[in-house]
Amino acid sequence: MRRVLYLSLFLFACAVPALAQDPVKVDPNHYKVEIENAQVRVLRVKVGPGEKSAMHRHPNAVAIFQTNGPVKFTFPNGKTEERDITAGTTLWTPAITHSPENIGSAEFEVILVELKTRKRRAPKKPATTTPTP
Repeated sequence: MRRVLYLSLFLFACAVPALAQDPVKVDPNHYKVEIENAQVRVLRVKVGPGEKSAMHRHPNAVAIFQTNGPVKFTFPNGKTEERDITAGTTLWTPAITHSPENIGSAEFEVILVELKTRKRRAPKKPATTTPTP
């Protein structure tokens, strides 16, 4: 019976990253698309005091913080990180899966510029030539 429980917990832990989705789809109350084209998607994120977003993922992005405040990030492995953000701060954020929570007493707002990368074709192999004698 314990083996089944441990196996179930292990499978759930492995599935959490796969469950993480587009923030606009899983949390439209906090994430709004401002503009989207083939190169970028710009999101406006507003999270009220004490509110938390569902686990979701972002590609590589640039975050431009519009307000001050403390934010707590929870990651799929259960680890958490708290940051005290200052309005006007701009950060590069590599692709990430997380669940942010506004642990402050005022609304938290950030503009997130998500970068879209095209899948590159594998380089062509150089043509092999037979040396001539």
